[in-house]
Amino acid sequence: MPDLSWLEVSLILDGELAEAVSEVMARFAPDGVVVESTAVTSNADDSEGHAVGPLRVCAYLLADDNVEETRKKLAEALWYLGRISPIPEPRYRLVQQADWSETWKQHYRPIAIGKRLMIIPAWLESPDPDRVPVRIDPGMAFGTGTHPTTQLCLELLEEAIERAGGMLEAVIDVGCGSGILSTAAIKLGVRRALGVDVDPDAITASRENAALNGVEAQQEGGLGSVAEIRSGAFSIQRAPLVLANILATVVIRLLDEGLVELVTPGGLLVLSGILEEQSPEVEAALIKHSLLLVDKRQSGDWVALLARSQ
Repeated sequence: MPDLSWLEVSLILDGELAEAVSEVMARFAPDGVVVESTAVTSNADDSEGHAVGPLRVCAYLLADDNVEETRKKLAEALWYLGRISPIPEPRYRLVQQADWSETWKQHYRPIAIGKRLMIIPAWLESPDPDRVPVRIDPGMAFGTGTHPTTQLCLELLEEAIERAGGMLEAVIDVGCGSGILSTAAIKLGVRRALGVDVDPDAITASRENAALNGVEAQQEGGLGSVAEIRSGAFSIQRAPLVLANILATVVIRLLDEGLVELVTPGGLLVLSGILEEQSPEVEAALIKHSLLLVDKRQSGDWVALLARSQ
C-alpha cells in the first residue's frame, strides 16, 4: 500500500484566536488539529527549551480525491471567522505519511517546567539528570508540553503534589490527551492515575506514552468523561487530585455534571485551558460548587486555577 499524503493547513495566531481557529479546523480534520508554540528559547548548548511567542495551529487533511473540496470548505469557514476578528491567510503544505513523525520532531526540544519536571520528546535525551523526566511522543493527540495551558497545568500539578507532601494515592485526568499530566503525576510520586478522553486517539497515545515512561502498570485509561467515571466504569472513581485541561466552557459544564464529586473531601482540582477573560466565569462556577480558589497562574492569554474541595 502506498504511503498516505496529508495536506497541512497552518496559521500563526495569538491565544484567543488560536482557540477559535482550532475549533473551526476540527470540523474538517477531527483527528489532526495541533496547537503549539511557535518558538522555543534554548540555552547556550541548545539542549533545553522554554516555549515562547504566539501559537501555531495546524490541521491535517487526508490528501484524497475530496481534499480540494474540503480545503475550500475550510477556507470558507476561516473567511467567515475572519469577518469577526482578522486572521492571517493559512499556509498549505503536502506531507507524506512516511514524513509524519518528522513534522513533529522538527519543533520540539526538552522543556523545563516548574521546579522539577523536564518534558522530553521521545527521540531526545534529557539535558538535566536532576529533573524528573517525562517522555512524550504526542502522535495525533493534544499535549506536548509546549502549549501554555499544558505548562500551567503541570506547574499546578507539581504544586498540588507538594501541598500533599508528595503522598497522593490517585489522580484523575479528565480529557487526558497524550497522557502527559497523568504520566507526570506518577513520575512525581502519585501511586495511580486514571485518564479519560472522548477521543480514541488520545487513549492510544496516553497508553503508549505511559509505556514509554515505564508507568503503564499504574496508569488506567479509557473512553469517557465525568459521567462514565461516576458510573463506576473505571477502578478509580474519586481522587485527592483531579485535573481538567480542556476549555472554559467545557470546564463549567463538567462542574455542573459532577466534576466536583470526583474530588475527595479536602482534595484539589486543577483547571486549565481558560482564557483570561473567561476566568471570572470559571471562578464564579467554583464558588457555586463550594470550591475554594487557592492559586491562579497565568501565561500570556491563558489562565489555570487550583481549587480545594470543602
